[in-house]
Amino acid sequence: MYLQKLSLVNFKNFESKTFEFKEKINCFVGLNGLGKTNILDAIYYLSFAKSYFNPIAGQNIKHEKTFFVVEGDYTINERLEKIICSLKKGQKKVLKRNGKAYDKFSEHVGQIPLVIISPSDRDLVIGGSDARRKFIDGVISQQDKSYLQDLLSYNKLLSQRNALLKYFAANRTFDEVNLSVYNDQMISFGTSIFKKRKKFLEKFIPIFNEKHFIISNNNEKVNLVYKSQLLTSDYRTLLDKNLEKDKILQYTTVGIHKDDLSFEIGGFPIKKFGSQGQQKSYLIALKFAQFEFIKQQSNLIPILLLDDIFDKLDENRVSQIIELVNKNEFGQIFITDTHSDRIENVIKQSNKSYQIFNL
Repeated sequence: MYLQKLSLVNFKNFESKTFEFKEKINCFVGLNGLGKTNILDAIYYLSFAKSYFNPIAGQNIKHEKTFFVVEGDYTINERLEKIICSLKKGQKKVLKRNGKAYDKFSEHVGQIPLVIISPSDRDLVIGGSDARRKFIDGVISQQDKSYLQDLLSYNKLLSQRNALLKYFAANRTFDEVNLSVYNDQMISFGTSIFKKRKKFLEKFIPIFNEKHFIISNNNEKVNLVYKSQLLTSDYRTLLDKNLEKDKILQYTTVGIHKDDLSFEIGGFPIKKFGSQGQQKSYLIALKFAQFEFIKQQSNLIPILLLDDIFDKLDENRVSQIIELVNKNEFGQIFITDTHSDRIENVIKQSNKSYQIFNL
């Protein structure tokens, strides 16, 4: 699978632009602010019908314009596939595959597998647990449609249960029967989600350790640990034990929406004790593991987007990353960099066909 052509109309800073790509490595070089990352985001849009960087869809329309269109021509299993994502102000976003619009965007997730590595991924290390749960959910959802539907159902129920707790507090009342309806459904969906997360991480963590071993040249001892309240208690017991606390705080304090990942280096949190280079190596290993997992679960090799990843990495770590790329585990790769000499020196080591777009 690879992206042959990308066409942008009124997308972010591009009024009208078309790119034709090589099957292996494509690089975008230029100063900050010229739109390198926006091109990667457009490619991301075609896989997920949303931006990786800006959740407000309307803000991805070029200033003073009323719509955007992102169009991609792919070769998938030797067939030409056309994906179009468009948005007009005041209307719903539209996603089409070969001229047919999707009713639900979730049906498209996983059809064009993709992994992105970006400086914004640092939120996985320094941000709250939401970012790390989103990472887990994003990997599993690309391969498991029922997981994504369970997650959407769970989040809807969670919102409704929280609204009910607020209603109880505001009206100084309590309806155990009504609450139990939400509890029963949340337990069903939540338990299923927990089991799939646990099973996923049992497979994923060894892959992550292998990738980090290569990138760090075995110079650092790291851990990736799954944290969940359901590892030590069943769901119903958790909800029952914390009912009074939930009523006081007016929201659901326990469940799979509190799951987290612990990122560690040398037995300590990498957030506090890792250098910028070590944190970046950890994140790159995490994303390469995501790539490998999706590749193993899918019959397609994911597209890989590398946004400014060589910044803040020493020469040894860069050479280890290139060694990974050289192992033919990857398909099409898109890279951005501000330094044309640096990126050309790096990709020349890969022995793959490449082209450079100067913006």
